[in-house]
Amino acid sequence: MPVFAQEAAQVRAPSQPIVLPLTAKVEGKGYAQLSARWWQWALSMPVEPYRDPDGRFCDIGQDGPVWFLAGTDGSFDARRECKVPAGKHLFLPVINMFHQIPLGVKKGKTVMSCDRLQASAAVNNDHLVSAVVLIDGVQVKNVASYRVRSDGCFEMYPDLPKDDRYITPLAASDGYWLLIPPLPVGKHTIVVGANYGAPEGGFHRMVQNFEYVLWVGIGDDGFAMLD
Repeated sequence: MPVFAQEAAQVRAPSQPIVLPLTAKVEGKGYAQLSARWWQWALSMPVEPYRDPDGRFCDIGQDGPVWFLAGTDGSFDARRECKVPAGKHLFLPVINMFHQIPLGVKKGKTVMSCDRLQASAAVNNDHLVSAVVLIDGVQVKNVASYRVRSDGCFEMYPDLPKDDRYITPLAASDGYWLLIPPLPVGKHTIVVGANYGAPEGGFHRMVQNFEYVLWVGIGDDGFAMLD
């Protein structure tokens, strides 16, 4: 590894991980708006990022001051290694759900109201059993306090051309998210473990176990990588 990368990899985050409060905004967008943007991003990719086994899809679709990380669909444990440009905020789903009106529903059909979509997305999150996040080995305090609901409902596929024959697919999101300010240049790790304990329903016993190894600001040549 080049000398710059060796030195940068030794840079440590503060002793207590800094997670921005739920009132924080990045370029005018807060947690609720970012959670909606995260789902729009995830479901617009050729491969859903939460199915990424090892970090090979980390950089697809990334744009702007916030870099999205992904959990899993609950069917596997993941360890991903990614290169992230310096200066990026990180937006991380600890465990979360969304509910949507599907594509291709013709107008005139009965679909879920926004209230029903919100209620459906909330069910499993009302039964969070545990949520543990470590950033560079330091535990984030009180992760359960970072529960975020989308502001009402949002268009799931905002880039799709409008078609008067079909209902615009709306969605609602609910879950536990962390907005992390830009990390120092170097190697960082984020480890997440969380699970639901709802009595019934889809994903009611979902378990999340995933880890990110992030090389912040370090390119393939071992030197600074900027946006």
